[in-house]
Amino acid sequence: MTQSLPVEAPWSPKRKDAIINGSAGVTLRAMPRIPNGVKRLLLGGHSVTVDGNTLDTTLQLMLAAQRLAGIDGLATDDDVSAARARIGVLASSFRQDIPVARVTNLSIPGPAGAIPARLYSAQRAGAAPMLVFYHGGGQVIGSLDTHDDLCRKICRDGDLHVLSVDYRLAPEHKAPAGADDAFAAFLWAREHAADLGADPDRVAVGGDSAGGNLTALVALRARDEGQPLPALQLLIYPVTNYRDETRSQTLFGQGYFLTKHDLHWFREQFLGGAEVDASDPRVSPLLADDLGGLPPALLLTGGFDPLRDEGRQYAEALRKAGVPVDHREFGSLVHGFANFFPLGGASATAVAETISALRAHLARA
Repeated sequence: MTQSLPVEAPWSPKRKDAIINGSAGVTLRAMPRIPNGVKRLLLGGHSVTVDGNTLDTTLQLMLAAQRLAGIDGLATDDDVSAARARIGVLASSFRQDIPVARVTNLSIPGPAGAIPARLYSAQRAGAAPMLVFYHGGGQVIGSLDTHDDLCRKICRDGDLHVLSVDYRLAPEHKAPAGADDAFAAFLWAREHAADLGADPDRVAVGGDSAGGNLTALVALRARDEGQPLPALQLLIYPVTNYRDETRSQTLFGQGYFLTKHDLHWFREQFLGGAEVDASDPRVSPLLADDLGGLPPALLLTGGFDPLRDEGRQYAEALRKAGVPVDHREFGSLVHGFANFFPLGGASATAVAETISALRAHLARA
């Protein structure tokens, strides 16, 4: 059975979203059931190797489908509402609704009013560790819902509580509004950990991409203000330097889910007209004068990610400052792989390894 679409300009935003919401969604759900040999056949037997890494076949097929739909990047039409809607549709297209003990929507006091949050409760009896999680999306897009599957999986497979934080986004709220919310949420989580069934001494912070940026900033601010430190910082392909461009931004600036155009557009929405600029350590943790005395870090990078090099640089800078760092690079993966685990392939393997490592680190904390 074929699905007909209205006749429009070939790559209009409306047509792109219709394609994603329709046939592409079906394809994504079916991806784990497609044998690897069939995927290779669909790709004409071609593989993609760049900088010594070969792209995961499942992600190669996903990206090929996006190209056929005329899609390359998250901010293809420079429209905030459209970009937010698009990432929401993509997330819902392969949602798994992983069961956890309980999901509770909360409201946390913040510096500019209530901060929406969602608590995923672990099954275990007794006080479990807690991860305060900040979603990615360039500080502009993303939500509690776009990262619902990932938080559920971390909660279930890691046997820990996850508090997902819906911090303020740009361009409505420029830097450092999101970081202020992230810090307030961490302090609240630690203060109320026992009430939430968590161990106050094992409250970690973590996030992906822009959420990884917030994670690093929360750890720095806790140290600088003499607050209790997070037990661990989980940095999933984090943004660490808004000022400088890297080689990986050029190598993977087009065709690998997150584009160089996306990075520039997100930065302008976030920092254009803000009270801080790209060189300020309050948004670029890699540029901080001192990274000593920070909590241990579990830092992940992807071999085909424009943010790969600044992640590597931050891992090295933390090590030089005496911070324990567990840096794992998944060479075959693109930016966003933490959300792509429902597709199977190397993304699923990487997420499973990450959650196992997270659980082990927090068991020792």
